Amino acid sequence: MRYPPQETADKHARILEQASILFRERGFSGVSVSEIMKATGLTHGAFYNHFKSKEDLISKSIEDASTKALHSMREDASSGQSMAQFVDEYLSEQHRDERGNGCIMAALASEIAREPAAQRAFTGHVEAMVEGFAEPLAKAKTKNARRHAIHALSSIVGAIVLARAVDDPELSEEILREARASLD
Repeated sequence: MRYPPQETADKHARILEQASILFRERGFSGVSVSEIMKATGLTHGAFYNHFKSKEDLISKSIEDASTKALHSMREDASSGQSMAQFVDEYLSEQHRDERGNGCIMAALASEIAREPAAQRAFTGHVEAMVEGFAEPLAKAKTKNARRHAIHALSSIVGAIVLARAVDDPELSEEILREARASLD
């Protein structure tokens, strides 16, 4: 039975969204295709109508999450959000605690290093983030804008990774606070 194209596209989008959330929460090996399909309300068999393999899903979910994150970042910038405001939101306790809806870099970078199929999409995301950080610096005629952008991006991602990994709540909050302060 064939489904209308819009229904198929909606199902595809739901699979990508749920996969992205589950991958960020539990990692690529921590979630099965069956669990992803169950989260979307679809059967495991329907998966192969949308993706060739789990690796294909991983790659496409990274692309989808990247597209959404970059779109949101551009919208925030065009509505007047400063880079300092972006950094403050990124280095918040809320972002630290909401892995499934958080940054793909902080949640998945170490796993993507071992997933060649996802590296191209991830590399594109990192490059776009660097460009997004560098653009306002370049407009302000900041010397070495790209270097500063790479440093800022590395700092915020690293701070979130560390803040999530430690088991001491006070240290976690201190990491976020000090990273915010150093980038202000």
